[in-house]
Amino acid sequence: MINVSDQPAPRSLIVTLYCAYGRFAPGPVPVAELIRLLAAVGVDAPSVRSSVSRLKRRGLLLPARTAQGAAGYELSGEARQLLDDGDSRIYAAAPPADEGWVLAVFSVPESERQKRHVLRSRLAGLGFGTAAPGVWIAPARLHEETRHTLRRLRLDAYVDLFRGEHLGFAPTQEAVARWWDLADIAKEHEGFLDRHARVLRAWQERPDTPSEDAYRDYLLALDSWRHLPYVDPGLPARLLPPDWPGTRSAAVFQGLHERLRDAGAQFAGM
Repeated sequence: MINVSDQPAPRSLIVTLYCAYGRFAPGPVPVAELIRLLAAVGVDAPSVRSSVSRLKRRGLLLPARTAQGAAGYELSGEARQLLDDGDSRIYAAAPPADEGWVLAVFSVPESERQKRHVLRSRLAGLGFGTAAPGVWIAPARLHEETRHTLRRLRLDAYVDLFRGEHLGFAPTQEAVARWWDLADIAKEHEGFLDRHARVLRAWQERPDTPSEDAYRDYLLALDSWRHLPYVDPGLPARLLPPDWPGTRSAAVFQGLHERLRDAGAQFAGM
């Protein structure tokens, strides 16, 4: 039973559905199928149609006809790039390697200060921390995704990207605790564990894997999880506090992914 107070946003669930299954469909996903698949996680038909309309206005979904002539939706090129960029974060099976840092240094004229706000928002959304005013920092492996994002938003003219290492003066572990709010990130991981660790334990005790149950629990777990690797950009373990909850939450998601994803695909028909 889905608790209404814990129900994720329909728009987010639709994106998660395409992230998990829809982008691998041989053609557009029919509207009727979107309604069926979202009903399995507690979303009614009017909410599906309203959320699809919003995603269409944002340019993420495109209306298209299936081979049988049914109305449906497929991902735009921009949406596919977003999902492809996210795969290495969301589905990482092992902690990322420590490859140094990428720095984003930007300067936006006062006459275009709205772009400055968008730029800060997008860098934060990619998981960058703030090293100094106008200087943002993230693990170096995020540089390609950052490049794609800034070009897509036409913000690349205001930014220079650098790769490098931290040479002092404060110990890097202390500096990281200034650049990111680690306590806040830890709370996000704890929240994921509170919702989904018990789900994994229940599946570990089950001998069977019914496809609808697998689909529902996997989609809800993925919807919670796929935001976390952007809140937490995957900082090197040596720079994090002991018993970092991100290690446990990543293990829980990986366990659910391995157990449920393929069985859920049978219910999704993709």
